[in-house]
Amino acid sequence: MKAITQSAYGTTDALSYAEVPTPVPGKGEVLVRVQAAGVDPSVWHIMTGLPLVARPALGLRAPRIKIRGWDVAGVVESVGPGVTRFQPGDEVFGTVPGSFAEFACGAEKNLHVKPKNIDFATAAAIPTSGMTAVAGLRDSGQIRAGQRVLIIGAGGGVGHLAVQLAKHYGTEVTGVCSTGKVDFVKWLGADHVIDYTRETLTGPYDLILDMAGNRTLPDLRRLLTPSGTLVLGGGENGGRWMAGTDRSLRAVLLNPFVRHRLRALLSLADPEILTALAELAAAGTVLPRLDRTFALPDAAAAIDYLAESHPAGKVVLTVA
Repeated sequence: MKAITQSAYGTTDALSYAEVPTPVPGKGEVLVRVQAAGVDPSVWHIMTGLPLVARPALGLRAPRIKIRGWDVAGVVESVGPGVTRFQPGDEVFGTVPGSFAEFACGAEKNLHVKPKNIDFATAAAIPTSGMTAVAGLRDSGQIRAGQRVLIIGAGGGVGHLAVQLAKHYGTEVTGVCSTGKVDFVKWLGADHVIDYTRETLTGPYDLILDMAGNRTLPDLRRLLTPSGTLVLGGGENGGRWMAGTDRSLRAVLLNPFVRHRLRALLSLADPEILTALAELAAAGTVLPRLDRTFALPDAAAAIDYLAESHPAGKVVLTVA
């Protein structure tokens, strides 16, 4: 089968479109014929091996997993021993290691039946970004109906799903984005939209989900109510050692000494959240918007586009 492989850390120049053996599902695993694969910032982090503090988990000298990609949507090709929820021919979506390929193999628990009302590309855009948005608002943020919620980075991959989720949870939502995404964030259902290039943020807010990472902790805390919650997601500051993690670490260390609830957003594959997202997608309540799709051989261009162009919504690879 064809796949996007990587044998050493680096830029997208380190990626290859190569022929590799088709995986065989083991116990509790499902082999998926990939139709589409979502592209999210975690792909860039694994490709570059940054932050360096994550190397013990990613692989010290090179990526442990040689095929890139996590989010997947496709058709079950075969199942391993012990699999009871799926059979060949089922349409599924979820997370598997190495989804940038014609076939990918992963745990049964991390897959769900694809909602019939969405296509494969839309389904592939949901898992990682959707689970991050739910984890940030519901789990870390403990969101409640009637709250005033600020979502920074509201037009991005996680942010645009978070806007829809926050409205679903019954809150008053303010989205922060650039000029080019203002109409998009309004279309998502935000009650208020702030163009950060032209307007100054003022509070107070009960809950802030920051997926942009460009504001300091003191600046964000000034926007909170006295007992408000700040959930920190994105951000690439901190250099090679702590890229994207230094501000979150400082928030966790400060949290015991302040009235505000300061939370670092950690999102892992969660079958319960994936099920909830499938139900919301089936109802048309929370659906990703595709900014652009690329063919599998163009995965390097897709990753560069994600990193450099700040897309409105999600980027997805399609597999013929």
